[in-house]
Parts: sequence; structure tokens; C-alpha cells
Amino acid sequence: MSNSSHTSRPLRDRARRTFLAVLGFAVARWRAHPRLLAWTLGGVLVATLTDVLTPLLAGRLVDDVSHGAGDATRDAAWMVAGLAALGLAGVMGRRASYKGITHLNARVMESIVTSAFARVQRFSSEWHANNFAGSTVRQITRGTWAMDTLGDTIMLLLVPEALVLVATTLVLGLHWLVMGLLLAVGSVGLVALSVTLTLQYVAPAARLANTWDTRMGAALADAVTCNAVVKASGAEQREDAHLSWIVGRWRRRTVRSWLRGTNSANLQALAAMAMRVGMIAAVVALWARGRANAGDVAYVLTMMFVVQGYLRDIGQQISIVQRSVNEMDELVALFARPPGVRDRPGAGAMQVTRGHIRFEHVTFGYAGQGGAPLFSGLDLDIPAGSRVGLVGPSGSGKTTLTKLLQRLYDVQGGRITIDGIDIATVTQASLRASIAIVQQEPLLFHRSLRDNIAYGRPDATPAEIMHAARLANAAGFIERLPHGYATMVGERGVKLSGGERQRIAIARAFLSNARILVMDEATSSLDSESEQLVQQAMERLMAGRTVLVIAHRLSTVVGLDRIIVFRHGKVCEDGTHAELIARPGGLYQRLFSIQAAGQARVDA
Repeated sequence: MSNSSHTSRPLRDRARRTFLAVLGFAVARWRAHPRLLAWTLGGVLVATLTDVLTPLLAGRLVDDVSHGAGDATRDAAWMVAGLAALGLAGVMGRRASYKGITHLNARVMESIVTSAFARVQRFSSEWHANNFAGSTVRQITRGTWAMDTLGDTIMLLLVPEALVLVATTLVLGLHWLVMGLLLAVGSVGLVALSVTLTLQYVAPAARLANTWDTRMGAALADAVTCNAVVKASGAEQREDAHLSWIVGRWRRRTVRSWLRGTNSANLQALAAMAMRVGMIAAVVALWARGRANAGDVAYVLTMMFVVQGYLRDIGQQISIVQRSVNEMDELVALFARPPGVRDRPGAGAMQVTRGHIRFEHVTFGYAGQGGAPLFSGLDLDIPAGSRVGLVGPSGSGKTTLTKLLQRLYDVQGGRITIDGIDIATVTQASLRASIAIVQQEPLLFHRSLRDNIAYGRPDATPAEIMHAARLANAAGFIERLPHGYATMVGERGVKLSGGERQRIAIARAFLSNARILVMDEATSSLDSESEQLVQQAMERLMAGRTVLVIAHRLSTVVGLDRIIVFRHGKVCEDGTHAELIARPGGLYQRLFSIQAAGQARVDA
């Protein structure tokens, strides 16, 4: 067996699994709205039955006309009235189905967007670090619109086609068994050809095109987000070339996918034409042998026009279904991925009264790094109200410690308690609401300053927001802005300076009034004036709280109550600045001396 056979089989298996998974996902969403689903399918059923009955009445009409006057004339009049009634019923049925599918698709799309957003929000920090925001947004929006197309195609096109084929085959089979068998075999063969071409020929190319479509969206988002860096480096042409290369690959794969779709449609059209000619030839042969009259021939011709109308585009419709499946593949995968951290059943709300933190025999390692865990049996006691600096080389565990405290990851052994309560037994939302965070690079929403300050407490009054801004030394620059607290800050707060963003983040922490504060050294990249303002605000913020400060510049932790020094996930030193700086050969003493010498060279 050739290598291509070995490689194509897993691809076919994957395509089959994907197809079934996406259809199962779609059916579950439709079933969540039973009234709208019944309304849609009921309209489809009525419209389809009118199409099945129309050829029968048309055949009877031809018979009546061919027999002349008398009863035949009255019967012909009834047939005309019946055809008019069927036409009206068909129009009403289709209108009901279109209205039903419109409301059904809108409800389902709304549910998908909100549910997908909720799931992505709850994925681990590691997942978000490894995935482009732009590609994630693209997967959700593309998959949501594909769900709309999938619903239209299956319920308004494929379901009626299946009903027409089954009903027409039964009617033909009852009258002429051979004709019924011929239509059944031809229809099954045409559908099988369409499915085979779609799954084995068109789908792999479409899936590859979608992969590059996602990459294109990610590249666009990445370059736009980092536009300041692009401008600073004069790299516009380089980014143009990078995107052009990706778009070129996307174009080639998309054209290949489209051409395969065209080839598939042409083959299916030839097969449908062959079936139509075969059916017409068969009824003419029956007429020549005296086994069919003019009405029968008219019925078959009319029926073939109806069936042909349904079958003409069946291949294209199956291709659309497969394309929708491909476009929903990544969306369904998002729903299949479990959240990074789950709340336990019956988890209660965290109530922090003092802020006493304990790490008890904690073991933790990042899944993607393998090897030995970062923390192994870590024990740490941080009394309520103490101000603690976390120091150590990069990768020693300082930031990981604070992420575990927020339960952004679950520990693999031991436990973490606040005021004696295991943080794994409470809801994540209540835990994180009890911990104020001031990051080294604060993240702001492209919303008003008021909204950003009140993000942790959306019910805060304007007076409380302004008071928090004053405590954070932010009120001065806010009130000088033309729109004051209603000023929009730009994406990620780009319209503000670094010092202004820091003070907004500190104001947010003041307003949350949490008993525990985590600070990732907020003054490391500020000018002297901004640093002084931020430092004053931080001193106010730390008063009366349990504080963890991730220190990059050791001069910022000199005045703290305690300094914990990490190396390779272990606490190697613990004490005040005076105690640690006096320890000969200690890591803290060495790091402090290196930074002091570097600062002296800068000052010189």
C-alpha cells in the first residue's frame, strides 16, 4: 500500500469525526429551541407535500383535458382549483419555514457567541498566552455565521429534498415498480456521489484554506496590536511583506478549494442529467408499450422537473454543509476544550476578613514544561497585614506564586488557604474579587476612565470613583481632560502615559477595597515624577492590607516587613532587608550588590 493511502486514511477518519461532531453540536443547539424548530420543520413539511402532490394533480388534469367535455370538464376545473390551493399552501408553508428558521438561527447564534465567549474567558492563562486573540475571535465569528448557513441549508434545502425523494419514490413504485426502483437507485447514487466528492475531494482542501484564513486573521491582529512597535522600528514594509506572504498562501489554498468545489458540482450535474434522461426514456418506453397514458407521461415529466429542481443543487448544498462544518470545526473544538480551572460543585463565596495566607506542602509544575515541578512541598506562612517582597532570578517562581494564590492554576499537591479557608473550595470569582492586582503593565479596556476604575466594583457611585482616583493621585490629570472621567482610553489604554495607566490601576485597586494586594513592581518603567506619584499612591494602598510585591528592582522592597528570596522554586532566604543584606554570600546580597553597581554606573 502506498504512503498516500496510509496518510489519507487518518485524514478521512478525522473528516468523518469532525463531520459528526459538528452535526451533533448543531442538532443540540436546534433542540434547545423546540418550538422554533417545530415551526420551521412544520412549514417545510407543508411546502414539500404540496410539491409532491402537484405532479399528481397535473397528470390528472392532462387526463381530464384529453377526455373532452362533460364530467371530464368538471374534473379538470377541480384539478385547476386543487393546483391553485396547493400553490397557496406551498407559499404559506415556505413563509412559515423561513420565519421559523430566521428566529431559530438568530437564537442559536446568540447562544453560540455568548457561550463561546464565556468558555474562552475561563480557559487557563497558559492557553491565552499560547493563542492569538485575533485568531480566537475569527474562529468564533466564522463558526457562528457558518451555523446560520448550516441551518438554512439542512432545514430549508436538504430536508425537503429527502422528503420529496422518499415520497416520489413511493408513489412511482406503487404505480410502476421499475420506475420507483430506477428513481431510488438514481437518487441514492447521486447523493452517494455528492457525499463522496464533498468529503474526500473538497473537504480536505477547504479545511486547509480555513487554517490559513485563521493564520491571516491572527497576523492582522498581531500587527495591528503591536503597531506602535512597527512604527518605532520603521517596519511597515516588513510587516506588509509578512502579511503578503500569508495572504498569498491563503489565496492559493482558497482557489484550490473553490476549484475543487466547481469540479465536484460539474460531475454531480452530469450525473443528475443522466438520471433525468433515464427516467424520461423509461416512461416513454412504457407509453410506447401501452402501459402509460398521456397523463402518466405528464406526471413523470412534471415530477422530474420538481425532483430535478431539488436534485440540481444537492451536490452544491452538500458542499455548503461541508464548508460550514469546516468553518465550525475550530469553534466546536473550543466548546470541547474543558476550562482551565473549574469551581467545585457547591463552592461557596470567599470571605476574607484578615488576609492570612498559607501555602501548605504545595506542589506545582506547568504542564507544557515537563520534568520536575517548579514547587515541591512548598510551605509559606504570610501573616495578615504583613508587607512581603518576592525576590529572585527570572523563572524562580515569584509570579507563579501569585498566580496560584489567584487560582489561575490548580495546585497538584498540598493546598493554599486564606484565613484558614482552602481557596479550592470557593468560587474563583469570589476569590479573585478578594485580591486586588496592580500589574507592572496594567491592562485597560477601551472604555471610559470611569468604567476602568470601577471595573472591580461596577456598582460604585461617582463619588466613590472620584475618591479612589484622588487616593491614587489620578484625579489631577483626569480632571484636566476635556471629557474628564468619561474619556475613552484607547485599546489597552494607549491614549494614556505609563504613569497614568498605573495610577488608574491603583485607583481600581483602591475601589475594590480588597484585604489582599498583589503588586508586580509598578514603577520599574516610569520617569521620576510619575514614579514619585505612583509610589505615594502605592504607600496609601498598602496600608492595612496583606501585600505581596513581586520585586524586579530590589531598592523597592527595602522598606517592606519581609523579603522572601526564591531560587528554582524553593525559598532560599527569608528575612528583612537588614538581615538578608548582612548574610555573607547570600543570594539577596549578591543580587542587591549587582543592581547597586549597575545603578552607580548609570548615575555616573
